[in-house]
Amino acid sequence: MTLILLYKALHLFFMIAWFAGIFYLPRLFVYHAETQSAECSDTFKIMERRLLWFVTPFALLTLVFGLLLIAAYGKAWFVASGWLHLKLVLVLLLYGYHGWCFKLLADFKHNRNRHSPRFYRIFNELPVLVLLAIILLATLKPLLH
Repeated sequence: MTLILLYKALHLFFMIAWFAGIFYLPRLFVYHAETQSAECSDTFKIMERRLLWFVTPFALLTLVFGLLLIAAYGKAWFVASGWLHLKLVLVLLLYGYHGWCFKLLADFKHNRNRHSPRFYRIFNELPVLVLLAIILLATLKPLLH
């Protein structure tokens, strides 16, 4: 049981660290899309790149410790945990979102941004909603059986 608690603590820690960046990066995209200054744009490019590359290992470690948790609880638990299957679908969407951030980063890098600041404001809210759903699933799981 001690190993499960360690995996759970590390899973939560890396998830929080990952989300700190995932919440902030699209906000940088908003400001980047608003700027008309080449100098500011260059600064945003550096900040965005560094932030995304900084939080990507946290995303990977979130996955590693999540998989270790599943393995530690065992196959029977996994099969019986319907809430977890839905959570994993939402998590896959978050990893897709993370990947999309790399695409948007590349667009800004090459001055190909085609989205408005409003788009990025909406884009910024998506992981908040998905995270809320994941937390509700993980917390209310006894009610979902």
